[in-house]
Amino acid sequence: MASGEHYFTSRPAGEAKLRPLSVRLAGRDVELVTASGIFSPDRIDLGTHVLLADAPDAPASGDLLDLGCGWGPVALTLALESPDATVWAVDVNERALDVVRRNASILGLSNVNAVLPDDVPEYLAFRAIWSNPPIRIGKDELHDLLLRWLPRLDDDADAWLVVQRNLGSDSLQRWLEAELPAGFGVRRASSSKGYRVLHVRRG
Repeated sequence: MASGEHYFTSRPAGEAKLRPLSVRLAGRDVELVTASGIFSPDRIDLGTHVLLADAPDAPASGDLLDLGCGWGPVALTLALESPDATVWAVDVNERALDVVRRNASILGLSNVNAVLPDDVPEYLAFRAIWSNPPIRIGKDELHDLLLRWLPRLDDDADAWLVVQRNLGSDSLQRWLEAELPAGFGVRRASSSKGYRVLHVRRG
């Protein structure tokens, strides 16, 4: 990745050379592709592993959101496990979105929409949201991101956020409790390998 550039850059510099990626998703070994200039390009990062292990099964249908999808481990898992659901893989990184689309095609998945944030229809309410949020974009930007998307949970729907403990998971939990609208509940669902999984529910 270019000096001073981050995985949350919209258009990473340098050539997007695709390379093979062998991973295990939804209980199966799969051969996918990856590229430089995206988040954790060579593996499922530890936080995402914790999120996928600790969050409950996805709803079987409805619109599901993977916020900050990277190359797609969460979105692809959701699509494999809930084939009747529509999975929205959202990221600002256009290269990451291209890789998600390629991987969905490799897996024969037609229920994944890999799109920029502004391309998600405004009327959609999500049955569930999963996110390994980009903590390093800065506190104000992170807060804006979460306040944009979490209120789009449907009634009686859940969001699952994984945050590294030493990057402020506990303070983020307190902030969410204070700032989300009435009707939302926030709790720590689990703690594993230095990460917290936060559960946000719209009652």
